[in-house]
Amino acid sequence: MRAILGVIAGIITGSAIAPGTGQGTAVGTAILIGIIFYIISYQVAKRVAKNTPKPERRKLATNGIFPFIFMLIMFMIVVYTGLHENMLRSVKIDVAPK
Repeated sequence: MRAILGVIAGIITGSAIAPGTGQGTAVGTAILIGIIFYIISYQVAKRVAKNTPKPERRKLATNGIFPFIFMLIMFMIVVYTGLHENMLRSVKIDVAPK
């Protein structure tokens, strides 16, 4: 469940960050969207685990944070690159000495 929400958060983050956005703003946007989606997943996990013992409920609430972060970052990069690849192709770098 958290991995799927990480994918959704990554897609939203990748499309929300515009080209030319400052690094601080882009990182802040990614962290803010990540926190919002993680809180949503935490609330869903708490509701699903209503009838389980307290130690297991706590484990369910924190389980899957690393796949969430990985999927968020991966899909953010893929979506951003896919949306703005024409800008990357228009930049020509001449590395040959003159």
